[in-house]
Amino acid sequence: MSGEIEERLAEIERLGLTRRLRLISGPQGPRVLLDGQPVLLLCSNNYLGLADHPQVREAAAEAAMRWGAGTGASRLVSGTMTVHRRLEERLAAFEGTEGCVLFGSGYLANLGAIGALAGPGDVVFSDELNHASIVDGCRLSRARVVVYRHLDTDHLDWSLRRHRGDGRRLIATDSVFSMDGDLAPLQEIVELARSHRARLLVDEAHATGALGPGGRGAIAQAGLEGEVDVLVGTLGKALGSYGAYVCASDAMVRYLINTARPLIFSTAPPPPAVAGALAALELIEARPHRVARLRSLARTLRRALAAEGFPVADTDMHIVPLLLGDERDAMALCQGALERGVFAQGIRPPSVPAGTARLRLTAMASHTHPELRRAARALGEAARALGLEPSSIPAPRECRAGDHVERPAESRPERHAPVGHVDEIPDEPHPSSPTAGRSASSASSATDRPRACALFDIEREDPLIRAA
Repeated sequence: MSGEIEERLAEIERLGLTRRLRLISGPQGPRVLLDGQPVLLLCSNNYLGLADHPQVREAAAEAAMRWGAGTGASRLVSGTMTVHRRLEERLAAFEGTEGCVLFGSGYLANLGAIGALAGPGDVVFSDELNHASIVDGCRLSRARVVVYRHLDTDHLDWSLRRHRGDGRRLIATDSVFSMDGDLAPLQEIVELARSHRARLLVDEAHATGALGPGGRGAIAQAGLEGEVDVLVGTLGKALGSYGAYVCASDAMVRYLINTARPLIFSTAPPPPAVAGALAALELIEARPHRVARLRSLARTLRRALAAEGFPVADTDMHIVPLLLGDERDAMALCQGALERGVFAQGIRPPSVPAGTARLRLTAMASHTHPELRRAARALGEAARALGLEPSSIPAPRECRAGDHVERPAESRPERHAPVGHVDEIPDEPHPSSPTAGRSASSASSATDRPRACALFDIEREDPLIRAA
């Protein structure tokens, strides 16, 4: 048996997909010690810099002294404490919903919510670049999964029409996509959900605290409060702690408490994490300038990268992908940046589709403008030292709130056209092909059309990659 594991590890190494745990010393600040080396942290989801804020740390420490380090039971036994209820009430008010329920993590929240709202005989419509927690929630629900093309509401509309009579129907999407930093067209998706009588789940993990009025997320930014059936959020990114939540109507929250298996069969979130998140939420509400500072710093980072020749859009989105394509190039640039004092983690399959390995950069409100400009120069120097000219790196698909991402007309299905099974994802192009990572129809005009990523098949994943 151990021989098989060694063989699989060797194959992962051959594919350039080997991972290791990097050791951070000290708290998650803008500058950290990485394996003993001081570096600027440019890949954390601690977007507002609250993970190491004194008030957040003090609240967590006080909660440990008052309620203990853990809960000792699930939410439905004896694990629900007053601090859980306080945070749920504050989150519901923050998100503008009737109710809220906490989960142990964002992964568990998506598994629980999707599994409760769809099952055998039902259909889930999922954006092809949704987070793995949504993908696995779809799989484990045992519902039929229809994967629509990224941000393509025409394809989603066609798919909904095609599955008009198939049980309950649920649309699931990220609001901000974690690896590309682009925004779902929420207004159009809400309208489709309403017209097709489908429920809508939106994961705001990378939007809460970073977008919208007072950091209330992409749903609030689009003016869609009360229009989404299930809002999933996390405590582990802008709120600087650990855990997650679902905001919804009172009836939906009561339903999830009774049917969401990850909630029923998991120990309740520990009081220090809950109290820390509560303190972070209070800071966001009391000092909303942190959200504006994050946006300003993100724009500074993007402009500095563009000055180095990297193809990034002049927006204020806090997630900035630098696409390399090849896994080894991504890790070589990651190492080159580290040698220059910048930690920007390389991202490879299965976190992103094959052929789209990248560096995923993130700004934090605790960064400064000068250090982000220095980081951009370090990345440019590292790329050129590897023989990678920044201007030759493929431009990622990016859009701002309210943008409509056009696709080539020939790549969009007619609303009633029989184009085959919509839940079958096309085979991805060979990485060495000149059209790798983009649709054949868009290859001839890549300069003026959004770049389409190679697709990651929900049903036909390579088992080795899935295990990796």
